[in-house]
Amino acid sequence: MEGEFKATDRSTVRRVAERGSHDRARAYAILDEGLVCHVGLTGSEGPVVIPMGYARDGDDLLLHGSVASRLMQRIAAGAEICVGVTLLDALVLARSTFHHSMNYRSVVIFGRGARVDDEAEKRRCLDRLVEHLVPGRSVEARAPNRKELAATLLVRLPLEEASVKIRSGPPSDNHADQGLPIWAGLIPLETTPAAAVPDELNQVQTPAYVANYSRKGG
Repeated sequence: MEGEFKATDRSTVRRVAERGSHDRARAYAILDEGLVCHVGLTGSEGPVVIPMGYARDGDDLLLHGSVASRLMQRIAAGAEICVGVTLLDALVLARSTFHHSMNYRSVVIFGRGARVDDEAEKRRCLDRLVEHLVPGRSVEARAPNRKELAATLLVRLPLEEASVKIRSGPPSDNHADQGLPIWAGLIPLETTPAAAVPDELNQVQTPAYVANYSRKGG
């Protein structure tokens, strides 16, 4: 799909509305760069938010977990869920404590997932999850066997109802504070991989996709 997500009452950003949009391309760029999402749903014990790995597969979000997980079973059964992904770009230091903030890019998704049971499609989607984490890895690593495949619950969430919210730029100090002798500005933050640490049982050289790993550019 191209263009924008359809705006709904719950997906429309109201607080600092100018930072929000329903732009699909921006949402996909954020999802492709991120690694962890937070999935919220309401169960018999009340609301729950759980961190999960994910991957975007075209116009769907892929989620996976153990078949023994009650939360995953609810998600796979079509429970209404809300998924959030946030990339933190900078701490924003203003001259007043009130105007301290953060620069960020975020996506919030609403919807109901559907369980993926077809074996070939399930294997393809699990490869997509691995490729989202480390591009090139699924070609080299051993694929799941039948037992491992049966122990994994895979859910596909259509990307139909979502919104983007982004803050960027310098502090928003009050005009009266701008002359105060207090440092103001940004402390940029980014995910920067350190050098790979080989397992002690390794018998091969570190592959290029590991040695050159980066999250920049999705």
